[in-house]
This record gives sequence, C-alpha cells and structure tokens, in this order.
Amino acid sequence: MPVPDRIRAAPRLTLVLGGARSGKSRYAEGLIEAQPSPWRYVATAQAWDDEMAARIAEHRARRPAPWETVDAPRDLASAIREAPAGRPVLVDCLTLWLTNAMLDEAADLAAEVDSLIAACKAVPGPIVLVSNEVGFGIVPENALARRFRDEAGRLHQRLATIADRVVLVVAGLPMTIKGDSE
Repeated sequence: MPVPDRIRAAPRLTLVLGGARSGKSRYAEGLIEAQPSPWRYVATAQAWDDEMAARIAEHRARRPAPWETVDAPRDLASAIREAPAGRPVLVDCLTLWLTNAMLDEAADLAAEVDSLIAACKAVPGPIVLVSNEVGFGIVPENALARRFRDEAGRLHQRLATIADRVVLVVAGLPMTIKGDSE
C-alpha cells in the first residue's frame, strides 16, 4: 500500500521548545494529530501534589481517543523504543523527565541521556519531543537549579543536532529554527 504524502512529509524527529505556558504542548499535539491515528503520548509528569495532578488532568482531557497514553516518568528511552513502528509519538516533556532523573540520586544521568539519544535515533518516527527552554532566565541562586539549567541546555543541544526540525514556541507562535516549516 502506498504511503500517504503527509506521512512521508512528516519529519522523523521534531524537537519543540518553549517556556512555561508558551503553547508548545498544543502545537506538538497538532503536529502529531496531522498524522494518521492512533497516536501515542508518552507522559513524563508525576503528580507530586494537587496542582500537578490538575495539570496532568488538563493535558489528558485534551487527548481523547485515539490517543494512547504511556506513563514514563523515568524509563523514557524504553517507552520510545517500544512504540509500534510507524505510530506517531509525542513525548511531553523532557524537562520533567530530566527533573525526575536528577532527583533520583541513584540515576546515572549521562547514561540515561545517552540511552534517550540512542532511542530517538533508532525509531522510524514520526516522533515529537517537547521540552521547556529554561536558559533564557537569570542564573539560579542554588546549585541544583543551576545544574538542572545546564543539563537541560546540554540535552537540548544534543537533541537539536539529531532532530530533523527544531521549533521554538513563544506566545503560541511557532518559529522553526531548524528544518522545514510546516
């Protein structure tokens, strides 16, 4: 059976960056929904408190069937590798995954990032990765926050290198900074 043009035209790997409440998740969902369903949503958030539980519920409410949600707060590489071949995958969000990994003091962060990069290289796509751009702000006052900002920046650089398209979303407006625009 021939592959429809819209599937052929979708980049294999897209990285969507933006600040908090920038519209990056809605934009990324739209990229995935432009592909034939079913769609896989890999969620990295954990509900540590009521406010975070409400955020998670809001995101889930936006994704009725045919979205399939897979919770992967820690083993993100496996969740990406285990997606059925050719199924569009959305990962939201890398900075929450990074937070989870950094707070797990037993984690080998470098090895986990390497595993994530390898998984992203291995999947046929399309895959859309969402992450918070945290490097535009002031230098944080504590060592953990500075390390997080630095690790996120390094992660984004590595992913941007292998991504076919990188988009920065500001105030709901997507700006393509690598690859073809839609």
